[in-house]
Amino acid sequence: MSRGCVCVFAKPPRPGTVKTRLASVLGDEGAAALARAFLLDTWSTVRRVSGVDVVLAATEVDAAEWPSLDGAEVWPQGAGTLGDRLERVLRRALETHPFAIAIGTDIPGLPLSRLDDACGALRTADAVLGPADDGGFYLIGVSTYPHGLLDTVQWSASDTCVRTLERFERHHLTTTVIDPWFDVDEPADLHTLRRRIRDGTIHAPETARILGAATAIKSSRADV
Repeated sequence: MSRGCVCVFAKPPRPGTVKTRLASVLGDEGAAALARAFLLDTWSTVRRVSGVDVVLAATEVDAAEWPSLDGAEVWPQGAGTLGDRLERVLRRALETHPFAIAIGTDIPGLPLSRLDDACGALRTADAVLGPADDGGFYLIGVSTYPHGLLDTVQWSASDTCVRTLERFERHHLTTTVIDPWFDVDEPADLHTLRRRIRDGTIHAPETARILGAATAIKSSRADV
């Protein structure tokens, strides 16, 4: 059976440029460290998916941060909206693979089963979508990508997932919706993340290590 392609969208985890909304509680350096941990944990999970090739879709192809990703093949996202960049990368993947999936890196601890479900769905469906708790989506996958598929979707909105499904329907794509997951964008999301790490419902060792260090630093400052 032909191998699919999973494209991990990321930008270099540098202070002041990533997870800026988390910097209010973690600081710029802490937010960048957490973003790097998200990337490493997500990459580790994706590398365990059977029957797929994995590529990094990067905002900077030659960034110094990428060699830590075990010889990753790096593709440029290019310019434009998220829809433009998704189309560019997914269509490139479909040139050599029967299906392609895109995910971000703000989903530490994403269960391997979600990715397996998405790959399984795309063996027969035209598209697959993984809804996020905030109204967006954490995963999108296609076996065909009509030009301009997501042109009118408003990003980072409470109905982004719904609008995306409407676009799939308008283009007559058979679609599977897999189980939802959460992403980490706002300070409040850190509480959910910490709780799920503590109760063992997610496995994200790099993220757990950084959060533990951040908690220790915060506690030591409170004791001064």
